[in-house]
Amino acid sequence: MLVTKSTNVAIKAEGAAKAMFGDFVSFGGIFPPGQLQVVVIWWVFFTLCYVFFIHYSRYGNWIFAMGGDKVSARNAGIPTDRMTILLFVLSAVSAAFVGMCQALLFNSAQVGGGQSFIFNAIIAVVIGGVLLTGGFGSVIGIFFGTITFAIVNQGIYYTDFDRNWSSLIIGVLLLGAVLMNNTFRKMALTYSPRKK
Repeated sequence: MLVTKSTNVAIKAEGAAKAMFGDFVSFGGIFPPGQLQVVVIWWVFFTLCYVFFIHYSRYGNWIFAMGGDKVSARNAGIPTDRMTILLFVLSAVSAAFVGMCQALLFNSAQVGGGQSFIFNAIIAVVIGGVLLTGGFGSVIGIFFGTITFAIVNQGIYYTDFDRNWSSLIIGVLLLGAVLMNNTFRKMALTYSPRKK
C-alpha cells in the first residue's frame, strides 16, 4: 500500500499462465462456455492428491494420531513438531495457490481478497464430517461438504429469502453440522458389534 497507494493492484496475465490457472473451460455441452473455472479442475486434482496423502500413506496415519492425542502420538515416535510444520506449509501453499488463481482470473490482486474464505473453509470442513476436536474426518467428506456449502451459499441468492439473512442460514447449517458430528462421534465410540 505504501508503494502503490492502493490496496488493489491490476495485473495482466496472458498465455499459458492464464489458460492453466485463471481461465474458464467448457466440456462439450456439459457446462456452457464461460461457466466453469479451470480452478475447479485443479480442486479435483488436489483432492485426489490429498486423498492419497491422508488415507493411503503413513503421514495420514500420523495426522489422525496427532488429531486424536498429540502427546500419545509423540510418545509413539511420531515427529509431531515436523508434522505440524508440514501441515502449516501445506495449508499455506494451498491458500497461496487459490489466491494466485483468483488474481489471474480477475486480473487484480487485493489485500483483503479471500478473507471471507476463512470462515467458509471451517464451515465446509465441519459439514464434511471433520470434528473440530480433531482425529476424525476424511478428504472425500470435505469434498462433498464443500459442494454442499457452495450449493447452499449460492442457492440462497436464487430464493425469496432476504439477503441479509444469508449469514444466519449458513450459521444454522454450521450449528447443525457440529451437532450431528458430535452425535456421530458418540455413536461411533459406543458402537459394539452384536454377539452371535
